[in-house]
Amino acid sequence: MWKKRITALLILLVGVGLGFFVYKSEVSHRNLAPETEATGLAKYDFKLGLDLSGGTHLVYKADVTELGQNDIKDSMDSLRDVIERRINIFGVSEPVIQVQNAGFTGNGEERLIVDLPGVTDVGEAIKMIGQTPVLDFRTENPAFDRTKAGAEKASYDEIFVRTDLTGKYLDKATLEFNQTTGEPVVSLVFDEDGAKLFEKITGENVNKTVAIFLDGEPISVPVVNEAISGGKAQISGNFTPTEAKLLVGRLNSGALPVSISLISTQTIGPSLGDEATTAGINAAIIGLLAIAIFLIFWYRLPGLLAVIALSLYIVVVLSLFKIIPVTLTAAGIAGFIISIGIAVDANVLIFERMKEELRGGDEVTDSIHHGFKRAWFSVRDSNISSIITSLILFWFGTSLIKGFALTFLIGVLVSMISAISVTRLFLYCLNFKKRNGFINFLFGSGFTNAKSLASSKEVSK
Repeated sequence: MWKKRITALLILLVGVGLGFFVYKSEVSHRNLAPETEATGLAKYDFKLGLDLSGGTHLVYKADVTELGQNDIKDSMDSLRDVIERRINIFGVSEPVIQVQNAGFTGNGEERLIVDLPGVTDVGEAIKMIGQTPVLDFRTENPAFDRTKAGAEKASYDEIFVRTDLTGKYLDKATLEFNQTTGEPVVSLVFDEDGAKLFEKITGENVNKTVAIFLDGEPISVPVVNEAISGGKAQISGNFTPTEAKLLVGRLNSGALPVSISLISTQTIGPSLGDEATTAGINAAIIGLLAIAIFLIFWYRLPGLLAVIALSLYIVVVLSLFKIIPVTLTAAGIAGFIISIGIAVDANVLIFERMKEELRGGDEVTDSIHHGFKRAWFSVRDSNISSIITSLILFWFGTSLIKGFALTFLIGVLVSMISAISVTRLFLYCLNFKKRNGFINFLFGSGFTNAKSLASSKEVSK
């Protein structure tokens, strides 16, 4: 018994410590001076999503009509990585870049969702992304006849054929100068896959033109004399040193594997984010108080212990949100609040079963044991179904749904421990040996006379 009580005391102390961590870390972060790097506990602040902190939400349409169905997903993933690298250069805090429907529609409607917390200047946000160039290599179209009438007015798509070699294979770009003419040139170095592609393309097009396109325009149209190995190429043209340096910077920040066009923008001000945050916190507090009142009123002592266990559950989950960290959105807060209800649901099943055991004539210790044991299957099945649902939502949902699913999943997993293990431990620590009217009252089971006790035993048989 003393081991259980010491364990319960340690759990309470850990809970108090986690509560202090949640409170102190948030206060420390709020007291940071502007432009000051967070250290110590101040690093563990709540990461708020766009709808709570304010910022810019951009939706881009990616043109994948020229790609095969099997290449769409890889190209969209590469696009996301390039945009994220580009935005990180500007020091945007916690950008969220996500692909929507990559590889599933195949109809040119693949989209890229970009959330930039704290960036309320839409023009600046668009500038961050829109300046990144699209680089690709094209070969001569063997079906195009340059001698036919009107050939000089033909489009680039008629003259050239796209290859698989695009900016996603670019490792780096450097600025160099032609030693003979002093003309600035941009040297390209491809990664291992890109080097193999480049050697294959140049080997198949000896004495032919291999054009280098940037943002849909040819910037260099050299004739290949021999297969080029080593994964290196040069872009030469009428560049000024400033233009060449700018191009190198843009290519190194990421050349887009596919072209994108902006189709939707949304700006959320900080004041709207503060209102949403305040509303979510108030909802959580009111819901928690209502649950606590219900548990204590209906189940009395077990209800009080369940409220204590629920408080421990809340500080554990909030600590996980800070440590992982989890980006909290309004939907995410809703998922957390619902998970509190799931935790209470488990306690309700257990306590009702305990009351039935007490009415059936069991002693308090036996009723606690049987109550948890026999309610466990219902608690287990309901929680497993909730976990499966949250995993499906997280896997297939949009960014908004994923925020809800993640907080809900974490809450359900932690609630299984708090509802089953912690509450049971607290009840066992009380060590009630004999039952009487007062004990019945404390456990919310009412008084049981000999006649009703005998009849309930008969029914149970």
